[in-house]
Amino acid sequence: MESKIEVVSTVKVQNSPDLYKIVDALNRTLKRDDLMFGLALDQDDKEIAVFTIYRT
Repeated sequence: MESKIEVVSTVKVQNSPDLYKIVDALNRTLKRDDLMFGLALDQDDKEIAVFTIYRT
């Protein structure tokens, strides 16, 4: 069984201490719709967070 993950959208936003809570809520709520959400710090600027939406 092959699992393919497709990037649907990526956006850079100002980092916030509670941003991960939104990503967690989205992952818990929308996983049954084959969506997954990711959050990472920008490699060049740690004040910027990279939010990515994936289709699984």
